[in-house]
Amino acid sequence: AAGTVPRRRPPGSDMGRGLSLLLLPLALLAAPARAEGGSAAAEEVQIEIEVLHLPEACSPKSKKGDLLNAHYDGFLASDGSKFYCSRTQNEGHPKWFVLGVGQVIKGLDIAMMNMCPGEKRRVTIPPSLAYGQQGYAQGKIPPNATLIFEIELYAVNKGPRSVEAFNQIDKDGDKKLSELEISQYLKEEFARDGKKRHPSAHDEILADIFKKNDHDGDGFISAKEYNVYQHDEL
Repeated sequence: AAGTVPRRRPPGSDMGRGLSLLLLPLALLAAPARAEGGSAAAEEVQIEIEVLHLPEACSPKSKKGDLLNAHYDGFLASDGSKFYCSRTQNEGHPKWFVLGVGQVIKGLDIAMMNMCPGEKRRVTIPPSLAYGQQGYAQGKIPPNATLIFEIELYAVNKGPRSVEAFNQIDKDGDKKLSELEISQYLKEEFARDGKKRHPSAHDEILADIFKKNDHDGDGFISAKEYNVYQHDEL
């Protein structure tokens, strides 16, 4: 059921996890189906959310652009049959995905907002916010299927294109990232993770970052170019 499974993009062989998350474009694994129309408020009304467990310490709460780590099971509401279990995939490791950017079906993007680490939810998602009239045969989901997910959220981290990440690199606060600033950030990350690298690795990664992010070729990565997830704060 690849369409329902958010998967983290493997980091490059010569880069630490922090680098791959903060700087490099994330390959979005969008669900095969999209919800059709409707306002955000109307969509939220259609989703039923039952909180099964809420920890006393509920911080930070998830928001669009956050990197989440969670386990979840998916069931067909019609007969209760299970069509997906994250614990049987990828050696049982919880799934990583960025919230609110289309890496999972729209119903999950909505249902997992404002969720805290350790929280468990059971959510019911209508077809319009799941796989719609066409269903998803590969995932054994029939047309017009209402889906139920039981979710356990483990971690809420700053996403790969967060405001915090940008400001951390933007030392002079001019809202654009220079080659010098990113070069310094790479050196700090390399020192932090302690991995042995070929001397050319720094220059190769720096060139790759600008090739993929400096769209107007001015030698800087602007807040707009960096901010692939369109946060309003930048």
